[in-house]
Amino acid sequence: MKTVHDLIAEAKQVIQEISVEEASAAIKNADLLLDVRDGDEYRASHIPGAVNVSRGLLEFKFTNDPAFEDRQMNIVLYCKNSGRAALSAKTLKEMGYIHVKSIEGGFDAWVAAGKETAAPELPSFE
Repeated sequence: MKTVHDLIAEAKQVIQEISVEEASAAIKNADLLLDVRDGDEYRASHIPGAVNVSRGLLEFKFTNDPAFEDRQMNIVLYCKNSGRAALSAKTLKEMGYIHVKSIEGGFDAWVAAGKETAAPELPSFE
C-alpha cells in the first residue's frame, strides 16, 4: 500500500519543481500564482499576488471556472512545504495544463529565504 510520501515522491518525478531563487522570476512571468493551501493558511499569510484554491477543490475549480480554461497559461503553485503542491501540479498536468511549476520547499522555504509575504489587514477595534 502506498503512503502519502510515496504519492508525493511519484508526483515529483513527473512535475517541474523550481527553487525559491528561481521562483521570483517565474512568478513575474506567470499568468497565475496559485496557493493550494487551505483558506486559513492563505489568510494568515501568502505570497503577494497569489490566488487561493485549496488542494481539495482544485479539480472542481479548474473544471468549472472559465478563468482556468487556457491550458497554455503559465502557472506557479505552492503549498506549505511542497507536498500538496506536487500533487496539485501532477493533477494539473494530467488535466492538460502544460506550463506548471511548483516551488520546492513551498511557503516555508519562501519565508525562510526572507521573501516578501502578504496578509490581510484586519480592522482595529480600539
